[in-house]
Amino acid sequence: MHFAYFNDINPMAPVHVLIVPKQHMDSVNDVTPENSAVISRIYEVAAKLAAESGIAESGYRIVTNTGTDSGQTVSHLHFHLLGGTKLKVEMC
Repeated sequence: MHFAYFNDINPMAPVHVLIVPKQHMDSVNDVTPENSAVISRIYEVAAKLAAESGIAESGYRIVTNTGTDSGQTVSHLHFHLLGGTKLKVEMC
């Protein structure tokens, strides 16, 4: 497996799973043609986890933050899978 995934310790929704590639990249800024396949695979993993969590049909959000102004606090690329409730529309 090329990813780890686990429930967020401070969930922002009933379903809040972190999807973390095992290959280290600080952020989206480190994605290159050589490692970009990781990104498409993350979306495959997210869809599978959403289905397993029962939120695939009702809808979910996938979020990643890049840089301190966005709220990134961990210097390792990771994605948040959020769902299980009607999510607020903020900046989209």
